[in-house]
Amino acid sequence: MASLTPSLAPRPPVLQGVASGIIAAIGYEIGLAIGGLWRLLELPQPRGPRLIRLRFGALALTVPVLLVAFRESTAWRNATRQVAGLAPLDQGNTLTIAAVALSVACLLWALFRLFWALTRRIETPLRRVVPYRIAQATSLILGLAIFYLAIEGTAIRYAFRAADSTMEAADRFIDPDLPRPETPQKTGSPASLISWDQLGDTGRSYIATAPSAEEIAALKGAPALAPIRVYVGRTAARSAQARAELALRELIRVGGFDRSVLVVVSPTGTGWMDPDAFDTLDFLMGGDVATVAVQYSYLSSSLALAAHPELGVEQAQALFDVVHDYWSGLPRDKRPHLYAFGLSLGAYNSQMTLPLLDMLGDPIQGALWVGSPFLSPMWRYVQDQRWPDSPPWHPRFGNGSLVRTMTQFDGPAPQATPWGPIRLIFLQYASDPIPLFSLGTALRRPDWLRYDRPADVSPQIKWVPVVSMLQTALDMLIALQVERFGHYYVAEDYLPAWRDLLDPQGWTAETTDRLLTALKARRAARD
Repeated sequence: MASLTPSLAPRPPVLQGVASGIIAAIGYEIGLAIGGLWRLLELPQPRGPRLIRLRFGALALTVPVLLVAFRESTAWRNATRQVAGLAPLDQGNTLTIAAVALSVACLLWALFRLFWALTRRIETPLRRVVPYRIAQATSLILGLAIFYLAIEGTAIRYAFRAADSTMEAADRFIDPDLPRPETPQKTGSPASLISWDQLGDTGRSYIATAPSAEEIAALKGAPALAPIRVYVGRTAARSAQARAELALRELIRVGGFDRSVLVVVSPTGTGWMDPDAFDTLDFLMGGDVATVAVQYSYLSSSLALAAHPELGVEQAQALFDVVHDYWSGLPRDKRPHLYAFGLSLGAYNSQMTLPLLDMLGDPIQGALWVGSPFLSPMWRYVQDQRWPDSPPWHPRFGNGSLVRTMTQFDGPAPQATPWGPIRLIFLQYASDPIPLFSLGTALRRPDWLRYDRPADVSPQIKWVPVVSMLQTALDMLIALQVERFGHYYVAEDYLPAWRDLLDPQGWTAETTDRLLTALKARRAARD
């Protein structure tokens, strides 16, 4: 029943059925585990007629609860869809949910029975040589180890290798609709240090779709430059350090250090560069900006973090270090303002590698981190040290001179203290489960449920032990469905974040409205 209650992300019926089946199977096994612990402690157990009455009583309670849950499930799911701005579902999806949930629960039940059969097989000979309880504990540990090695050592690794190979093949595909740039100042051109095929699919799209100087000038009503975008694909060099050094040489070649703003970007797992983020930046700065990024994986962020978490951090560290070292050696009055940017896993990698304390003598100007995952060290620190009256999705930190946070509905809170020498901005939607997830939710109510719900979170969400943690984990996998909701960040919210970070000149309310219209049109054309 609890698995059907509202969550952060709207779920299609099949996925809801999968979630319900998983939660039902886990709940059943937890009940068995409690019973096993009861017997292990040799506590009194009901037997005979009393046991039969208890079982019939549990069945009599369970059936009505299930009927009520399935009757209310559509209304519960529509509560989430309503805040996401989606059309409501009808009652007909309930049978689909029930069928999928039953199938998934039965499959998991069979896997659990296989596991317990394995532990009994190990336990039986152990009882002959060690005490009963030691045999039980040992068989459980060995059974878990065997299952872990079988799943993680074979199935999961094979799946990761297969996914990596498939995504690598897709990344090598060259879209004929993306013409190779001929301008020497463009990465991927004949004059570039990185060939067109070495950019990868995401890099080629990022370079080819950059707005031109003419587009920017027409919108701004003033002369503009063509923005500089440097991107190095994973195949361009063997190591993270070599790719970073190649990116630096290319950035120098195209004049990236001659622009007024330079942004070091840590992309998502696949190397994807969100067009809404960088189109907004390019227009806002009148093209007087350079961005540089290096790809480190072909997998999506969640898979990349699970398969090789060290690669993203290693690449982000190498790129930032080589760029910062070169930048810090330039005359201060002739070098660009330097910023860091990261979205999703890129935000985590960027925060892991930004040496704030080590560069206080010559600091960068700031960073914009969007949708920071729950593991991100700086994001967690800001949440933990926030003002008590501020919610965890929009925390107020210190006096606002170093850190400010934003959502799609609330910009940075008015600050009595102006910005200091470093500006750090966190952009996060309250409905984004990726920054809010916590394993601790399994046992205690999370902080984000202790406050009044914002407009993009259903007021009907309630905390249920274990279930709420599993629901949020599943929500992370489906958080990219709806614009300005969940993990789907858009230009309308990048714009105020970039403006507060960079403080560009010459943008009136009228030109800002024209910019938003243009950015929405570019997004619609991509979609």
